[in-house]
Amino acid sequence: MGRSSKDKRDIYYRLAKEEGWRARSAFKLLQINEEFNIFKGVSKAVDLCAAPGSWSQVLSRKLRQSDADKAEVKIVAVDLQAMAPLAGVIQLQGDITKESTANEIISQFEGEQADLVVCDGAPDVTGLHDIDEYIQAQLLLAALNITTHVLKTGGTFVAKIFRGKDVTLLYSQLKIFFPNVTVAKPRSSRNSSIEAFIVCQGYAPPAGYKPNMSNPLLDQRYTCGDLSAYDSDKTYPLELEPGAGYSYHPPMQAPIDPPYKTACYLKKTDKLSKPDVAGSNQSTPVAAATSSSQSELDEVLSVSSVDDTSTRQSEIDIQASTT
Repeated sequence: MGRSSKDKRDIYYRLAKEEGWRARSAFKLLQINEEFNIFKGVSKAVDLCAAPGSWSQVLSRKLRQSDADKAEVKIVAVDLQAMAPLAGVIQLQGDITKESTANEIISQFEGEQADLVVCDGAPDVTGLHDIDEYIQAQLLLAALNITTHVLKTGGTFVAKIFRGKDVTLLYSQLKIFFPNVTVAKPRSSRNSSIEAFIVCQGYAPPAGYKPNMSNPLLDQRYTCGDLSAYDSDKTYPLELEPGAGYSYHPPMQAPIDPPYKTACYLKKTDKLSKPDVAGSNQSTPVAAATSSSQSELDEVLSVSSVDDTSTRQSEIDIQASTT
């Protein structure tokens, strides 16, 4: 009996082979379109990190359904790796982090801009989730960089993300450029995977923004969460600025009746004395300084004396055993 791998048991893996898709990831884009209708009115599309070409296949089949569409629609696929030709798809072998690649994409559209940009790129995972999430986030920002060059106002951007603990920062960064940002988890995406897809609609860059191939989200004018603020996990000196000095300010509203009020009073009046070595009773100022009844004080003092005696006995036993 032949071996049966996990992929061969996967229903979408088998369907991809039956329907002629290059990879099972084609169903992810199809299901995203079912939910968000991202192909509506699209005549110019860009597929970033396109190899092996399953998403370019989907774009070609869905956007070029009639002869009129075939003449009007243009699809550009970009990847560092070469891939087999696809009908109606212009393939560019280049780096999405270079401005020359963005200019070459725009030249294919004869100076016009794209209606849709998709990116299914992901790094070679290492198994170290924090590193994988960080590299994927950087890849997403690189895709967003080139998208700001080629996407027209009101366009749509779809890309893969890894949902980690810091993914909300990515959402906030994307909302700087897109008013509608939604996270989608297609049915064909395995539940055991942390991957998801960000669907960004209505591209609207900030006023005066000029695309550049440096990371736009690290520019202070467009950063969500300025790193120049104080770090809540760091300890700072009382004098924050040299020569500014420090003056104590009492709280706006002190606690009404805190449980530590009696202890603070005893400490300030030097009446919070420890029991003597013999385990005798506490000094009388404790009883005079507290509002508790005498019986409660006796009970507390007796418990502390027992604890202190047992502690001293344990220390004697340990010393005897070591000698």
